[in-house]
Amino acid sequence: MKSLYRHLALVALAASPLAAQMPANASARIDSIFATYATNSSPGCIVGVGQAGKQIYAKAYGMANLEYNVPLTPESISESGSVAKQFTAAALALLQLEGKLSIDDDISKYLPEVPDFGQRITIRNLLNHTSGIRDQWAMWGLADRAPGSEVHTIPEVMDLVHRQRELNFPVGSEYLYSNAGYVLASVIVTRVSGMPFAHFTQERLFKPLGMNHTQWRDDYRRIVPNRATAYSREGGSWLQNMPFTMVHGNGGLLSTVGDWLTWNDALDRGLLGKSELTRMLETRGKLANGRTLEYALGLTITEARPGIREIGHGGSTAGYRTYLARYPEANKLSIALLCNAANANATALARRVAGVFLPAAVANADTTSSRVPADERTRVAGTYRNPVSDDWFSITPVGEGLQVTGLGTDPLIFQSPGSYRARSGRQLRFEPMQGSVRQVVVSTREGDTTTFVIAKRPELSPSQLAEYAGDYYSPELGSTIRVRVDSTRLLLRTSPDEEVILVPMYPDGFRVGPSGATGRFVRDERGRIKELRAFAGRARNVLFQRVATN
Repeated sequence: MKSLYRHLALVALAASPLAAQMPANASARIDSIFATYATNSSPGCIVGVGQAGKQIYAKAYGMANLEYNVPLTPESISESGSVAKQFTAAALALLQLEGKLSIDDDISKYLPEVPDFGQRITIRNLLNHTSGIRDQWAMWGLADRAPGSEVHTIPEVMDLVHRQRELNFPVGSEYLYSNAGYVLASVIVTRVSGMPFAHFTQERLFKPLGMNHTQWRDDYRRIVPNRATAYSREGGSWLQNMPFTMVHGNGGLLSTVGDWLTWNDALDRGLLGKSELTRMLETRGKLANGRTLEYALGLTITEARPGIREIGHGGSTAGYRTYLARYPEANKLSIALLCNAANANATALARRVAGVFLPAAVANADTTSSRVPADERTRVAGTYRNPVSDDWFSITPVGEGLQVTGLGTDPLIFQSPGSYRARSGRQLRFEPMQGSVRQVVVSTREGDTTTFVIAKRPELSPSQLAEYAGDYYSPELGSTIRVRVDSTRLLLRTSPDEEVILVPMYPDGFRVGPSGATGRFVRDERGRIKELRAFAGRARNVLFQRVATN
């Protein structure tokens, strides 16, 4: 019966006057985009489309709950992931317009528990990810406390930041995503407004805009009627994958596609009737070297088509995948997508929906093939690492082309010996251009360049591996890891029930199992191992002091 009601509601929507604004065959084209999820045996996605301030399309594909056979509907509530960041940023922008703070204030004014790193960190640095503060999820992953393994709270995030000994990089010198920055931002809202963050945003943002189905998941135990359950695919089956955490502000917003379209319309018209609020949120960040970022305040601004901006953000929490975007120059087109299936590429799906309504893309005249000469495939294949951040990627010959792992999955386009382009826009220049490669310089569309050096895997004997064995303690994480030798392998144990292989990557450097994280052992002046430095993407150079040998 529920499925029948849902079908009748969708028919009524398609027959409404608003449906006349839809391009020809738009409904069928959108259906084809989500065909994989149009079944009663899997979770799926809810898509909403708005234009010129009106909702013109909303439809759900798949199930909200597999145990009780409940289908998704356009009114189903799902979780935002990082789409939530723009709401946190908006709360701070509103407080600035009211004269209660400035987003260019030093955060020490509001957060005295954050250590003095010898550099001024502003609220703006938190909001555009240029603070250098390490991400809490990356940090807790190093301590075997990843999301889903235990319940986390905002006070714990504050304590984690309080323990940090150093930043990922000098303030303002880089952009590196940090969820911890947005948790700190939400705490500032609480302290300045005198109201709990969730209550402030409810009273000052959601209620005035009529977002009646929107609330924060500040207590994951609360009953939320009509909430879709999140799932991940594992071993050929769907398993529940819900975010059991109290942390919010960086994510954790519960909402519907209808409420999100209302929000986007408000941004287009001037949030809360204040065009300055929208302008502030759309002001892109700048690095200390003067380069302008695509990231603004909780929003990313790119070009979808020549002359048409995409202003949006994606999200991922547990099994939820989301995307919210608007295109002001395309008759204020707005796309909201909420998925409760972890295998959904929400960004790609939402952009395909946008493509139904946007002008056709300008054809790319570059028909260069991804075919790479055989000698080049052999010459550039290998693993490369950034000596500063320990970020790494590998290049593997696949057929007549090259596949990149760790730097984007699109194949490399051969341009000339030593010179390649990726379809993502990156340029790669291998040096020297001929002969054995020593390094590769990667350039982005924004003009950033990063040098990666070839990582030559060392062959280590059991006695050499034994040099690394021991216990290592992190004062930042308050946790100990154990490294031991098992025959010809080096193993790292972070908990009684988990042990991973340390794979040699470069002298004194190891890759931590399949995680992508790396560990760099540091020797003293006598050549003895004294510490381990861990690198996990958004958490760099985390200290583990050697406290015992074994």
